[in-house]
Amino acid sequence: MQSDADKIWKIIVSEASAECRRDPDISMFLEQHILQFSDFASSLAMLLAVKLGSKHFPPPVLQGLFEDFYRDCPDRVDYAVCDLVATQDRDPAAVYYFETMLFLKGYQALQAYRFSHWLWKNGRKTMSYFIQNRISEVFAVDIHPAAVIGKGILLDHATSLVIGETAVVDDNVSLLHEVTLGGTGKETGDRHPKVHKSVLIGAGAKILGNVVIGEGAKVGAGSVVLDDVPPHYTVAGVPAQIVGRTEVQEPSLDMNQRLVGRYNESDGNQPVKADRKASR
Repeated sequence: MQSDADKIWKIIVSEASAECRRDPDISMFLEQHILQFSDFASSLAMLLAVKLGSKHFPPPVLQGLFEDFYRDCPDRVDYAVCDLVATQDRDPAAVYYFETMLFLKGYQALQAYRFSHWLWKNGRKTMSYFIQNRISEVFAVDIHPAAVIGKGILLDHATSLVIGETAVVDDNVSLLHEVTLGGTGKETGDRHPKVHKSVLIGAGAKILGNVVIGEGAKVGAGSVVLDDVPPHYTVAGVPAQIVGRTEVQEPSLDMNQRLVGRYNESDGNQPVKADRKASR
């Protein structure tokens, strides 16, 4: 029985082969990054190693570490596939799987973070910080290696995205560029947001402190969130306030940035407190 990774890999190879026929000038690049490999994980390991490598840490050495990661954690290959499919489904600019894999830096930064998280969990903190630093330099994305992020994640554009050390992001969340999941100053301990599944966070939103963004909530672009957000409600503004119920159960999949619907305190639909338990 074929795995999802095998199925996606066959599509990627087919797409890349077709592009070689359409544009021979790109064929050498596609051969080096896709067509010479027999599986998805090997190709992704090489791609990320080339992106993050430097004269101080040659790509072949880094590629070996990525291959160790995918060999030890095959479930993270599945996560990479889920993220790829999520990006393809939610981003209208993503036309082909091979282009998403090769050229969308939000997707690449997320997979590189997963490698740094593996290093962190295995006590290799200096190496994980090195990878975090390279991700920041190469992709303009800063995700602490200790943060916990689920699968089926879209980082749309991703430039200036910041996710702090104790942040938790559940499955099927969509975050746009310049989003911050940050702390509130010198506070220590568990101090970063907990984002439950199917949440949509608009461009430039700042969510600060150990607050909970409930399942299926929506945070409007440019908002500053300092308090919990109940499940299936939309918040917007500085500071963010409830402006209505979400129009769908999973805003992260719908990707509708409009703040539709109005919250009316007299309609009997009072918001409930967000569940502070986040999946880990």
